[in-house]
Amino acid sequence: MLKSKLAEYVDSGDLTVNLTLRELRSRYKKSFLGWSWSLLNPLSTVIVYSIVFAFFLKIQPPVGEPSGLNNFAAFLLCGLLPWNYLQGSMNASMGALIGNSNLIKKVYFPREVFVVSAIGSLLVSFLIELGVLCAILLLMGNMVLPWIPIVLVLVAIQTFFVLGIGFLLSVLNVYFRDVQHLVSIALMALFYSAPIVYPISVVPDTAHIAGMAIPLGTIYRLNPLVQLVESYRDAMYDLRFPPLLSIVYLIAWSIVLMVIGLAVFQKLDFRLAEEV
Repeated sequence: MLKSKLAEYVDSGDLTVNLTLRELRSRYKKSFLGWSWSLLNPLSTVIVYSIVFAFFLKIQPPVGEPSGLNNFAAFLLCGLLPWNYLQGSMNASMGALIGNSNLIKKVYFPREVFVVSAIGSLLVSFLIELGVLCAILLLMGNMVLPWIPIVLVLVAIQTFFVLGIGFLLSVLNVYFRDVQHLVSIALMALFYSAPIVYPISVVPDTAHIAGMAIPLGTIYRLNPLVQLVESYRDAMYDLRFPPLLSIVYLIAWSIVLMVIGLAVFQKLDFRLAEEV
């Protein structure tokens, strides 16, 4: 059964590529600025957060070690771009099957390709944004070029991570349309649960609740999003290797999410044509 499923995925390779290209072409269709929006959106977010957090709230970014970089915009972008990839993938996945209901009803092929193509188009945008960020960091004197292979490894790990989530959300949203509303609430909480707009140093190691000492710092770092953001910053902002334990932790999460996502997808796949 596993062999036949793998054969189906291989046979659907051309279809996946074509669907990904369709997603890329349609994203900024009839838009005057076109692909420039993929750069303007994160830049506008950086401007807003820089004003709020750097000027109003006076949050200072940590000095890169050993890079010596001390720039809030660079600090923010190193965490914001991976977050945008995660957030965009989750939102796109929920509409991947519903938006292609006509194709699903007409002919059979692995429906996972819709999720892969939706996330694949976002991956292309993410790589372009990372390329621009690398250019900005170089202009700031941060020699990020030797660390690009580490960044690409992190991108690969994150892609498996978001694919697992995408498979799960895409099929659940077909059967339970409340999923998209729950995810929008969860995304707001997730954004502030990781050190994207603030340094991890502001999180206390211990919190006292009802007279009990809670190891808040340890619990906080169990969030895989925290490890993901910090690993990107290690490579691009600090110019150092992310901790090996963090990489292993992220790989473990990616494998678990992929297994769960595919298992749930295949279990609910048989009635997709009737439900979309």
